Amino acid sequence: MKYLKIIPTCLAILFLISCGETKKKSIAENDNTIFVNTFIGTGGHGHTFPGATMPHGMVQLSPDTRTLGWDACAGYHYSDNSILGFSHTHLSGTGIGDYGDILFMPYTGDVSALPGSPENPDEGYRSRFNHSSEVSSPGYYSVALLDYNIKAELTASKRAGFHRYTFPESNKSGIIIDLAHTIHGHRNPVNEIRVISDTEIEGYKRTRGWAQNHHVYFYAKFNKSFQYELYENGKPANQKNSLNTTNTQIGLSFETGKDEEVLAKVGISSVDYKGARNNLNEEIKDWDFEEIKQLAHEEWRETLSKINIEGGSFDEKVIFYTGLYHSNLAPYLFTDIDGRYRGMDQKIHHSDGENIYTVFSIWDTYRAFHPLLNIIQPSFNNDLIKSLLTKYDQGGILPKWELAANYTGTMIGYHAISVIADAYLKGIRDFDIEKAYRAMIESSHYDTTGIFFPSERVKEKLMPMARHYNDELGFIPNNLENESVSKALEYAYNDWCIAQMAKELGKEEDYKTYIKRSTRYREYYDKSTGFMRGKNDDGSWRTPFNPRFSEHRNDAYTEGNAFQWTWYVPHDVSGLMDIMGGEESFLNNLDTLFNTSSDIEGDNASSDISGLIGQYAHGNEPSHHIIFMYNEAGEAWKTQKYADSIMNSLYFNDPNGLSGNEDCGQMSAWYVMNAMGIYSICPGDTKYSIGRPLFDKLTVQLENGNEFVVKTINNSRSNLYIQKASLNGENLDKASISHSDIMIGGILEFEMGNTPNKNWGSNN
Repeated sequence: MKYLKIIPTCLAILFLISCGETKKKSIAENDNTIFVNTFIGTGGHGHTFPGATMPHGMVQLSPDTRTLGWDACAGYHYSDNSILGFSHTHLSGTGIGDYGDILFMPYTGDVSALPGSPENPDEGYRSRFNHSSEVSSPGYYSVALLDYNIKAELTASKRAGFHRYTFPESNKSGIIIDLAHTIHGHRNPVNEIRVISDTEIEGYKRTRGWAQNHHVYFYAKFNKSFQYELYENGKPANQKNSLNTTNTQIGLSFETGKDEEVLAKVGISSVDYKGARNNLNEEIKDWDFEEIKQLAHEEWRETLSKINIEGGSFDEKVIFYTGLYHSNLAPYLFTDIDGRYRGMDQKIHHSDGENIYTVFSIWDTYRAFHPLLNIIQPSFNNDLIKSLLTKYDQGGILPKWELAANYTGTMIGYHAISVIADAYLKGIRDFDIEKAYRAMIESSHYDTTGIFFPSERVKEKLMPMARHYNDELGFIPNNLENESVSKALEYAYNDWCIAQMAKELGKEEDYKTYIKRSTRYREYYDKSTGFMRGKNDDGSWRTPFNPRFSEHRNDAYTEGNAFQWTWYVPHDVSGLMDIMGGEESFLNNLDTLFNTSSDIEGDNASSDISGLIGQYAHGNEPSHHIIFMYNEAGEAWKTQKYADSIMNSLYFNDPNGLSGNEDCGQMSAWYVMNAMGIYSICPGDTKYSIGRPLFDKLTVQLENGNEFVVKTINNSRSNLYIQKASLNGENLDKASISHSDIMIGGILEFEMGNTPNKNWGSNN
């Protein structure tokens, strides 16, 4: 029976705003961690987690409140009032769930090895909690488990988690470790636990879910000796020392005195038991919880100091630095401390000193996250490209959504090409250029030979017939391929990226081939309706046609409709203007997009169509570039207007603070870049389109030692329009700057006003 005892606690301020002199000192030292609210996105459909992790760390030690349903993708949802426990791996902002590995749950009273239900937590080890006891900051999380009178605290190194549980006096204290726990209820072919001593445990689980072969080994060490019992599916297994089933738990039991602290250190690895043990022993050598917490804090402080801001409201600062925080979670470190890692071929490799990373949500992140890295962390983006090329070597093709050394085939396009081309064209080139180019070419064609497909289903998604039709027919027939319009438009952009690389490398014939392929978007524009539309193999249009209609992942468009996807021609805006009938018609159509009704039609419309302004859908990535098309058509003031509107009406300092899935940093990177006043409308082009700078002053500390400063004069909530601008003292009339302008450092200065200057930026 549980002890339902409420612990008196002070009201915890979600983002740890210290009071008095501590706050002043932190601000003076540019400690931007105080502006991070890790709970942003944990409500609504943001799918973020609030737990402890390091920048791009292997471990994400965080509470789990649910495991099933769309809003369980990160394991935690702010609307819940009970906690299952604390697992060591989580995804940030994805639309599909996985991970949630190696769940720890402290308890007092009679042991239960099953979780229980949200409706009745007393059925199992689940505990009630309330948000007033939660405390979270970058690298740290704490909560009071009300059913057990236990305070739980979490911190992490890169490859290990550190638990501190403060127990009441009890002769029935303990910790449940549940290997069967997994987000979205995925299959567990292997759940193995081994008891090494009365203070050490190791284990291994293999999961078949979104990642078809997900391997996690762990090694745990405790500061207090324990007795134990092994369980299978929550029932005593009558086994000693070890147990290997598909549903394995272990209950550790011990006596505790009043306010006794029980510590647990847990290393993980995708390689083997040795890797997990080494990761822990090298990164957390003793039992000083506060030291590891401080090390995590310092790394986050340094990471968030790459951009410093002045001005703006308190909430704007919190949204900005939380966005920068979320932009530094994924991809995750995948290399053990000894350099070993699991490859795409499921074999164990050695990295020769280079870190390998996992969780590449590239369909989302090529748009703003990777361009942001090219400004503030170009060497890290270069490392990510090396990881992508290593995965190409081992698996046979560049990934488009890689997870735990698995091709998932999720989403469309071949946007690793965009990531590589954008970096290369911006001068980030410390990788094998010829290999990268070869991998890009291979990605653009239909060829299934030599690729490590985890399953036939993944094969169909990773190498869809759409590529075959694009090669053989020159277009993708709607009646033969699902999501034909979206795939075709993205292929056209990807091929444009290849053309830019080919041109830079002097491959003239390839350039001619791919620049021609990049114009195939024209095949899908129906002048009679003014929209991109599905085209059948006989040349007829798909009927019936309704631009507001959506059937999630089962029509001509991916997570959207014709209103949103008609604008997916970031690489040839002038060409899109041309087929729409010229600049005036183009602008009229853009105005219609933002001013029409937000009604979405269809019984199974995509839930991803969210954050609507008219039919513009900021909650999903295909719309993220659209407002900058006004710049291209000479109405820059409208870009400024909508950038301001989106930042102020679709981002909040609140658990429900995102208009859609966070998507591994993309939603946040959009905000960070737009707060800087710039956006990469077309990665692969070295131009940044100018929007509406948010802060009075923003300073980027560049890796090359230079500073890039954005200054905004007469800035206020109502003064959202650019009146004039200068770059390093020279008048700037066009609504764009180049990557080199940023990298050489200097000052981009804007003077703002409350009425549009319709002449500024008109000659972009």
